[in-house]
Amino acid sequence: MKDTLRHSLERLVMRLAELDASLADPQVASDMKRYRALSREQAEVAGVVDRFRQYEQRERDLAAAREMLDDPEMADMAREEIGGAEADLERLLTELQTALLPRDPDDERNAFLEIRAGTGGDESALFAGDLARMYLRWCERQGLRTELMSESESELGGYKEVVIRVEGERVYERLKFESGGHRVQRVPVTESQGRIHTSACTVAVMAEPDEAEEVQLNPADLRIDTFRASGAGGQHINKTDSAIRITHLPTGIVAECQDDRSQHRNKAKAMSVLVARLRDKDRNERAAKEAATRKSLVGSGDRSDRIRTYNFPQGRLTDHRINLTLYKLGAVMDGDLDDVIAALQAARAAEQLAALESGVHGG
Repeated sequence: MKDTLRHSLERLVMRLAELDASLADPQVASDMKRYRALSREQAEVAGVVDRFRQYEQRERDLAAAREMLDDPEMADMAREEIGGAEADLERLLTELQTALLPRDPDDERNAFLEIRAGTGGDESALFAGDLARMYLRWCERQGLRTELMSESESELGGYKEVVIRVEGERVYERLKFESGGHRVQRVPVTESQGRIHTSACTVAVMAEPDEAEEVQLNPADLRIDTFRASGAGGQHINKTDSAIRITHLPTGIVAECQDDRSQHRNKAKAMSVLVARLRDKDRNERAAKEAATRKSLVGSGDRSDRIRTYNFPQGRLTDHRINLTLYKLGAVMDGDLDDVIAALQAARAAEQLAALESGVHGG
């Protein structure tokens, strides 16, 4: 283990003692928000410290076994113990390095999933509908709750744009690498000659903001319009101007919601989507600055980046960022996204680990 990594872990041992002391303080216990935050941190740090103590114990076991090698009667047992200790140390080191990787503070949040039709006209809108169904089926499989925030349906079916709220455990962490350009290659239903067309949609996954962040917007920067909801929503929805559109004047970013009969609830939902879009804009600008100095393989989140191709004639899905190719497109479109998500998370972790090691090496 490199010295800098050991120092980081020793600092965590001290931090655990501080956290234990804070959680025993009656003043901290009376502030539930702070108490919950410290409890969460304590649980995470305790897990890492426990692994570090196991690592140190196996280091001592290894040193003792090496000393036993000089004794002919103990040599065989010593060699066996050395092999076991070395394997444990390698495994624990990987676990410790992974535990120390920088965490995205938004990973714990719920998310808004926005799908927009791009190039390809009606076929692009139909594909946007297919993508929405794919994500909804995946959410269902994962036990995540979904809520339609806004939709703009296409005449032939599918969506020009749809925004879905996804709620559950670590939603943003699991979905964030879906942001970007999704390209489809297939024979459209609108094509009579049987020719394969290519069209595209963009997906944006945005972390849901806290209510406190929504309050920080300057009301003078907002234009709020009410309008009559259109599309599939039953007769009752068309009789009142309950749909809400909020425009953030400095950026021109717009969010709307027409899903609810209540104008008040639609306004609250639209405001939440607007703040998520503003946060996403800031996040992408920061990522673009970082990318200028360090090109990340996954997770730049730039919507103009083509990240994935869905080739229907060959039943093939390709994620271009990590050169992943799967020949199970039917299953993926039916919500079986686990292999894709796991591969992207693993690639990101490997990338962070390489950066950590080069940083450690440089230190």
